[in-house]
Amino acid sequence: MRSRRRLWATAAVATTAVAGVLVFQGMTGSSDDSADSKAGPVRAEVREAALKVSADGSSASLGRRDTAPFSMLGVTWTDPAAKVSGSVEVRTRSAADGNWTSWLPLETDLDGRTETGRSGVRGATEPRWVGPSNGVEVRVTAGDKVSAKLPAGLRLDTVAPGKTPGKDSGNGTALNADPAAFVAADENPADPSTDPSADPSVPVDSPTPEASDTSSPATEPTTSEPSPSTSDSQSPTVTESGSPTASASTSPSATLPAAPPSTVPRPPITSRAGWGADESISPEAPEYNDTVKAVFVHHTAGTNDYSCTDSPAIVRSLYAYHVQSNGWKDIGYNFVVDKCGTVFEGRKGGVDRPVLGAHTYGFNRESAGIAVIGTYTDAGAPTAALTSVARVAAWKLGQYKVDPAGSTMLTAGAAGNNYAGTKFVSGTQYSFKTISGHRDGYNTECPGTKLYGQLPTIRSYAAGPVTGLTVKSMTGATLSGTSYYTKSAITVGWSASTPSAFISKYELLVDGKSVATTAGTATSAKATLGAGTHKIQVRATHQSGKTATSAVATVIADQTAPTFTTKPNLALRTGTVNTTAVPLTLKWKATDTASLKEVRLTAPVAKTYGPTTTSASHTAKSGVATAWSMTAYDLAGNTAATSVSGTPVILQETSATKTGTWTTKSSSSYLGGKSYSSSSKSASLTWTFTGRSAAWVVSRASTSGQAYVYVDGTKVATVDLKSSTTKYRDALWTKSWSTSAKHTVKVVVVATSGRPTITTDGLVYLK
Repeated sequence: MRSRRRLWATAAVATTAVAGVLVFQGMTGSSDDSADSKAGPVRAEVREAALKVSADGSSASLGRRDTAPFSMLGVTWTDPAAKVSGSVEVRTRSAADGNWTSWLPLETDLDGRTETGRSGVRGATEPRWVGPSNGVEVRVTAGDKVSAKLPAGLRLDTVAPGKTPGKDSGNGTALNADPAAFVAADENPADPSTDPSADPSVPVDSPTPEASDTSSPATEPTTSEPSPSTSDSQSPTVTESGSPTASASTSPSATLPAAPPSTVPRPPITSRAGWGADESISPEAPEYNDTVKAVFVHHTAGTNDYSCTDSPAIVRSLYAYHVQSNGWKDIGYNFVVDKCGTVFEGRKGGVDRPVLGAHTYGFNRESAGIAVIGTYTDAGAPTAALTSVARVAAWKLGQYKVDPAGSTMLTAGAAGNNYAGTKFVSGTQYSFKTISGHRDGYNTECPGTKLYGQLPTIRSYAAGPVTGLTVKSMTGATLSGTSYYTKSAITVGWSASTPSAFISKYELLVDGKSVATTAGTATSAKATLGAGTHKIQVRATHQSGKTATSAVATVIADQTAPTFTTKPNLALRTGTVNTTAVPLTLKWKATDTASLKEVRLTAPVAKTYGPTTTSASHTAKSGVATAWSMTAYDLAGNTAATSVSGTPVILQETSATKTGTWTTKSSSSYLGGKSYSSSSKSASLTWTFTGRSAAWVVSRASTSGQAYVYVDGTKVATVDLKSSTTKYRDALWTKSWSTSAKHTVKVVVVATSGRPTITTDGLVYLK
């Protein structure tokens, strides 16, 4: 490790062309130079333990044991081209509660050949984040084939990521501190004669040597040097234009080509300094491609059950595992995204540069790699993660004018086949989606079946236009059928399937013209409409410039109030009469030029009636003047109010002028406790009143007879009082007039054969 630090500190600034890849020694492109770049690097500890292989080579294990603290692990082997065709499983002990997990599988399809040609590169499983742990057990089995053998050099690598209080909850030291140079501790390698697998009591704590170191660390001087920081003379200087250049103290000088501008905005990206990258473990200069024609989406494998506060520690662990366990020059991915959508800078060289990564074997030369932390074989990635992957992909492809929804031709860098069975021939071009899954390259299940199925969503987010744009609400207006009605002012609400991060702006259109423009995060806008019918739409502009327009919503603006074409009026009706509840009917008719919504009775009781209702039954207290207030509403919210008053008056039978024989009957069931009864033919009762409605109130039974009713001297009805059930205070006959006037009502006994008797309780009139 110390020899690598000296390489970093003494590297001259120079450029080298390597197989179409531009190498800048001692220089990187720009990254996010925010507050996180002031933090110091965090030391991750990688420790190794050899696995004990069975005599027939078909299985290997590491007995259960205590270990130094770690949070990530993986199994590696000597030949990067070799594969474990069977299974690799681990179980770990939680440092928090001491409980052991069940057996956890490690994904074995990580292709170690992504950086073939480097000294010390190893084959490996995907690493798995297990959280703070201090115990481990491992078992490995070969495949079912008789000839299946395990690769040589199997070992377990554990990673303690170091701690960054305020940013993650990994193990170790702080990140949110004032800038400080990193000083490495001296390393004492384990005795090579010791085999940890031979004795379960031996802790897994031997530090991993640097893959490229050829000298023995034991013979190295014990002095140490700080890793490069933003103040090192070898670090590039970021000019006002954002293009890094060599420091003036560096000679000879060289300047990176300007980073191409993108067609879409750059998303927030946490820099390497932000997640605490220890640059001393990967001192080699970055290499650059000529272009980025495609983006490959990956998952890191391992658990999805992690806290996003641990994400910086997970990224540091991936970095340490790729460099110190796999023997790669740097973390393989160009970008790493957690399930909460935080984007982390991956391989060094500048997020705005075409940095050559080690993520998709055979196709790294023309692509960038984005990995989502977690396993997405059986569960889909959260929307936050999909959004960030799409934002990064759109921005990176936008630098090279590549359509995120399109296809491109990539040249295979090696022979082989992919997960779908497509066979690649080295040097031959093949068509790829510009946003592809790792499995579209050489054979792997990555990025998991579920995430792979979400790639169309990612492409849609990245390329546009905005999808699912719909008018959801119309505040200030009422929907009836397929149209909205308003007086004038409305607030239109909308929603879209595409996340707001991709939307540049929304526009509210009235009859095809933009009347309001909002940010892409907005969900509503206001408009004032003139009288008449209008077509309302929402137009969304994607960050790519593509537009989408919602379906038309029809809005009718109406400021004309409804009218009562029939003013409310009252009339007595049939039914049981009480002194506190005289039955009556309220009638009206309301209309509107656009569309009547409802009519509300507001006094003496509250009732709401539909637009086609024109009458309702009510009761009123006798002898009390009652005002009946009504308001008509149209769908636009315009109103018209009116009222009518009436007083029901009960005239007892004793107030009538009598002819013939009448007998007084007493009962609490009668109005006033008394009534008149007669069976004498032509006996009569006559009431005189001034009003606009009248009702004759009687008692009824199965033996009740008939009576003639005369109004103002004219016979108008023959009323039969017979009833199968006994009834008291029954308003049996009613009569109404358009205006109030003086009237007489006379009832005459018919003396019906077999049931001549009638019993009258009085007369009610409305004044």
